[in-house]
Amino acid sequence: MSRKETAGGVFAAVDIGASSGRVMLGRVTDGPASGKAVSLETVHRFPNGVVELDGGLHWDFDALLEEVLTGLAAAAETAAASGERIASIGIDTWAVDYGLVDAAGALRIQPFSYRDERGRTAVADVHKVLDPARLYATTGLQFLQFNTLYQLATERELRGVQALLIPDLIAFRLTGQRRTEATNASTTGLFHAVTGEWSTEFFRALGLPKNLFPAIIQPGETIGTLLPEVAARTGLEAETAVVAVGSHDTASAVAAVPAQQEDFAYISSGTWSLVGVELDSPVLDEASRLANFTNERGVDGTMRYLRNVGGLWLLSECQRTWADEGHREELAALLESAAALPAGGPQINADDPAFIAPDNMPERIRCAVRSGGAVLPDRPAAVVRCILDSLAAAYARTLARAEGLSGKQTSVVHVVGGGSQNRLLCQLTADATGKTVVAGPVEATALGNVLVQARAAEAVTGGLPELRALVRASVQLESYEPGVVLHSPQG
Repeated sequence: MSRKETAGGVFAAVDIGASSGRVMLGRVTDGPASGKAVSLETVHRFPNGVVELDGGLHWDFDALLEEVLTGLAAAAETAAASGERIASIGIDTWAVDYGLVDAAGALRIQPFSYRDERGRTAVADVHKVLDPARLYATTGLQFLQFNTLYQLATERELRGVQALLIPDLIAFRLTGQRRTEATNASTTGLFHAVTGEWSTEFFRALGLPKNLFPAIIQPGETIGTLLPEVAARTGLEAETAVVAVGSHDTASAVAAVPAQQEDFAYISSGTWSLVGVELDSPVLDEASRLANFTNERGVDGTMRYLRNVGGLWLLSECQRTWADEGHREELAALLESAAALPAGGPQINADDPAFIAPDNMPERIRCAVRSGGAVLPDRPAAVVRCILDSLAAAYARTLARAEGLSGKQTSVVHVVGGGSQNRLLCQLTADATGKTVVAGPVEATALGNVLVQARAAEAVTGGLPELRALVRASVQLESYEPGVVLHSPQG
């Protein structure tokens, strides 16, 4: 592809989840019908995961950054081979976790992972100072024991350091600029859901330095340009901008939901499942708090009213355990065997905190079934069916509750992310919700990342409806209707 054929530019998306990461090139090109289309090309994939360090679970940030730099170098090489120039870089990752950097920019320790138990130990002490009802009325944030404020409450010394959420920490290493992107800031428990600013009263109450986090930046704003050493290492031009996107990966994914109308629900299905609706303003009442729904910022000031539900972490951890035991059956075969089992089998609470940590997930699932008075056979297909039935049921309960609490009724459920490829899960979700399920795109997060960059570069225009129309014109979607029998449900 020549530079002339690229209608609006080439953009590098750094998209990192809790188990893997990728660097992708996004191109806005001339399309036959809509006038434009967006496409993705993966130039680098790499694993990610927690490591045990000094008795805790951490992210190996140094290794992660090395993979990002390797990916950006691959992106620069790929673009140059086609005569293209990368206009900007956008970064999205999971939420809540952070690194502490000193005045010189040195990282104090490798960032803790939310899967570490330390946040749980601080919950009671935080709630003595800040009543949960007061917290929710201000932040609108779902209670999770690993939310950032609980993690920060375990820190012994915060003087002389700043906390940078993981995507902001990567951006800092690329540009030397310290910022906090708004969609991720909204997951900390220290962000005011209405004003969109830091809740300074909570910093004071918890004894946190008022400048612990850098200033907030919005998706579409420029964080900075590349440091000379980063430009030299990657082969990118020094003036290449790093642009803030929906740096919470779910914010980017929801921006790329290919909805045609406003009455949609979404499930961002990956390691976790983020299940909810898009609103114009937060829901901060007591009923919402007791239902444990969250109000997180989306692109263009929207509100992602959702609940974290267990996700495909359950399945991937089972596969890892089975592989360690010598059983390496392909996922497609497991899903086909699971689909052949009768409906109405045992289920678990898919978002029980007991499933957060790694280690022998199949046995923990069987134990949970036994504690409910049922029996789950040892064979993998039965465990897989239990997981997927449980997830679909959780999705249905969560969506019904979201509609009731928000007053927004929906007619279609968009499943994006890796789970959109799991045809059995999509069909079970249609059956459980009684709604049409539209699956895709798989790479919604990277698409949302690229589209925010492209709009900042004026390669595309418009609000979220226009960005979503561009997604519909660019990807293939699959629909599932309630009650339809699947054939060969691979995914």
